[in-house]
Amino acid sequence: MAIDGITSDFIYSGDQKPQVVDANYDNSKMSQEDFLKVLLADIQWQDPLNAKDISEFINNAVKLQELEVLNSFESNIQTFVSTLQSQSLFFASNFIGKLVEYEGNQTYVQNGTGYASFSLSSPADSVKVTILDHEGNIVEEKVFSNLSAGEEYPIEINNPNLTDGYYTVFVEATNQGVPVDATVKSLAYVNQIRKDKDGIYAVTDVSSIPLDKIIGIGG
Repeated sequence: MAIDGITSDFIYSGDQKPQVVDANYDNSKMSQEDFLKVLLADIQWQDPLNAKDISEFINNAVKLQELEVLNSFESNIQTFVSTLQSQSLFFASNFIGKLVEYEGNQTYVQNGTGYASFSLSSPADSVKVTILDHEGNIVEEKVFSNLSAGEEYPIEINNPNLTDGYYTVFVEATNQGVPVDATVKSLAYVNQIRKDKDGIYAVTDVSSIPLDKIIGIGG
């Protein structure tokens, strides 16, 4: 917060003589203690034949109070954010060991059975769904036609030859040859919860899922 209306070019400290500072000194970085020192110096070193009006001192005092309020507000916000993150981390711990539905295209298959779904941003006259294993091999394909936008279409995986693990669901949709965007939802087991500077994530064997991408528990 910039402090205007201060005419002194120095910071006064106790019995010391004025300490000259750079003319480009950034007032916004001034501490409350330094602010008081400047005010005291402004009064002590002013021209006694041209003393400043008391109203200017009052204005400076108001600015100091505003600075204190701003610092207190910033501290309270930081405390609030820290508390909110701790609560979110505690809440997210409930996902550990659970099967969650999330927005993403890697779905868990167990005992040859798995589930996913997709929706389209606009109608499509041709949709092909390809299921890939972790090596990129095609294990299953499904074809749809004349699908509407906004509806959720299920993809059931039922193949006893599949080993347990994660499989990638790739949806290719077009309408009269023009690509159509598709959103895929899958199932995943959460092993742990991780927090970093970017947010809180549910960690699976193959990916880290942002909490805002988790839609529900179970499936």
